[in-house]
Amino acid sequence: MKPLFSLLFLFLATFAFAQTKILSWNIANFGKSKSEETITYIAKTLKDYDIIAIQEVVAGYGGPQAVARLTDELNRKGAKWEYVISDPTSSSAYKTERYAFIWKTSKVKKIGKAWLEKKYHLEIEREPYYCTFQYENKQFTLVNFHAITKKMQPETEIKYFKFLPDEYPTLNLIFAGDFNCPQSHSVFNSLKKMGFQSILVNQKTSLKQECKKEICLASEFDNMYYKTSKTTLLNSGIIPFYKNFSTLKEARKISDHVPIWFEFSLN
Repeated sequence: MKPLFSLLFLFLATFAFAQTKILSWNIANFGKSKSEETITYIAKTLKDYDIIAIQEVVAGYGGPQAVARLTDELNRKGAKWEYVISDPTSSSAYKTERYAFIWKTSKVKKIGKAWLEKKYHLEIEREPYYCTFQYENKQFTLVNFHAITKKMQPETEIKYFKFLPDEYPTLNLIFAGDFNCPQSHSVFNSLKKMGFQSILVNQKTSLKQECKKEICLASEFDNMYYKTSKTTLLNSGIIPFYKNFSTLKEARKISDHVPIWFEFSLN
C-alpha cells in the first residue's frame, strides 16, 4: 500500500499548486520570410504552453502578420489563443524590433495594457516589453527582452534591470528572453541579491552553425529570472527542436535559438 499511497500523494501534491507554463523564444527574423510550413511547425512546438514570449519579431511589414498567422494556427489546435504585439523598439543606432505575447485564454487572463519600458529607453537599445497576466486569483508581469549582441557588451544595458523591481514595486516581475549573456555574469549579481534566480544554469541555448562531435549548442544566452519569495519553480528546460532536422542549417531556418520554458506556481 505504501507505494500506492506515495503515488497518490505525489499526484495530489502536483495538482495542489496553481501551475502556469511560460515559453520564451527568440524566433530569428520572425516575419514574412517564415513559410506556412514553418508557422505550422512552430505552433505544434508551442501548443502545450500557456504563455509565449517572442523576441525578434520584424519591426516592419510582415512581423505583426507573422504573429497573427501563428496565433491563427494555434487556434486550430484545440484551444483559444490571443496575442499582443509591441510597437517597434525605439533604437535608432541598432536593429529595431517588436516583441509579442501569445496566451491561452482558458489558462490566463491579460490584465490592463502591455507596455514598452520608457524610463531606460535611451540606455537600453531594445527596451523591454511588459505584460501582466492573472492565473486564478494571482498576478505576475512578464518582462520580454532581447539584448544587444555579445560583441556590443549587453551587460552595459542589463545593469539597468536592477532598478526595475523598485520602479514597479507592486508587480511580481519575471524577466524572460535573450540576454546574450550567461546567468553566471556578474551583471546579474544585483538581481540575485534581491532574491531573483535564473531558471537555467549552465544551459546553452543558441545553435552552432553545425554540430561538432554531437555538440550543437553554442552559448548560454536565453533565460528567465524570477523572485523566489513570490514564485516557486516546479520545472524548467529547453526544447531541442533542432533534433527534428537532419542538419543545423535546416533547423536554423526556424531559429538560431531553442525555446526555453518555465513551469511555476505563485506563492
